[in-house]
Amino acid sequence: MLTPIKDYPALVHQHKQHKTLVIADLHLGWEINLIQRGIHVPSQMLKIRQKLIELINETKPDTLIILGDVKNTIAKTELGEWRDIPEFLETIRTKINDIQIIRGNHDGNLEPLLPPSIKLHPSTGITLNMTGFFHGHTWPARKLLQCKTLVMGHLHPTVLFRDSLGFRITTPVWIKAQCDQEKLKNSLLKSKQYRTTKTLTAGKRKSFDIEPKVSQLLIMPCFNDFLGGRPVNKKRERRRYIGPVLRTDAIDVDKADIYLLDGTFLGTISQLKALS
Repeated sequence: MLTPIKDYPALVHQHKQHKTLVIADLHLGWEINLIQRGIHVPSQMLKIRQKLIELINETKPDTLIILGDVKNTIAKTELGEWRDIPEFLETIRTKINDIQIIRGNHDGNLEPLLPPSIKLHPSTGITLNMTGFFHGHTWPARKLLQCKTLVMGHLHPTVLFRDSLGFRITTPVWIKAQCDQEKLKNSLLKSKQYRTTKTLTAGKRKSFDIEPKVSQLLIMPCFNDFLGGRPVNKKRERRRYIGPVLRTDAIDVDKADIYLLDGTFLGTISQLKALS
């Protein structure tokens, strides 16, 4: 069972008595880019950490999963990240023992920053009781297609509102989209440069011969309040969607449902485009 946490960009996955807290896109060290441009912003790590501690105290999970982009720099690691990320994770580990990270596109060279007990999964994701979790910048592992629901981050979804005077505001949102199982499977096969399973060797054909069960894609808002987001209701935004899954015709993005963090249903993306 998946339950978004009211007023937080986080959800809980519960199976029997085991509770897993899931968040995405911390981007610790984002201030470094501003400092390099002459805009001096103090580290916001402590505020982000405190929000996560409050969430852990409220939900009391057995496991914490971070869906990628723990750090902000992509390939390298800045000096501030060497300081902030180990301190952040060591403190969180005193609150919850089982911490797992699915690698995001910003998590290059993340391993030296992790305490030994933290498990780092590949970006292709993991499965938990018919739910697949991955970051979103790469294709999920084919085994995730056998889950009923896929959960990803990476997009930092927001909605944009504009009044008659041109005043604009944005706010983070959840996206819940329907998924065409066969189209997603065929797109994954095509990405592997196989048009049909007939072109595969017997061993590879067996590994790709799966019965997809995915019916729903859930996109998480960014956990870092200080970052902006991608207004998904902005006109002509479809071409700017990031991640291979969202670029396929397996996901009808315009018909996706949009929810605020407090659970308010706003409508579909196509309905909200008139407000941008």
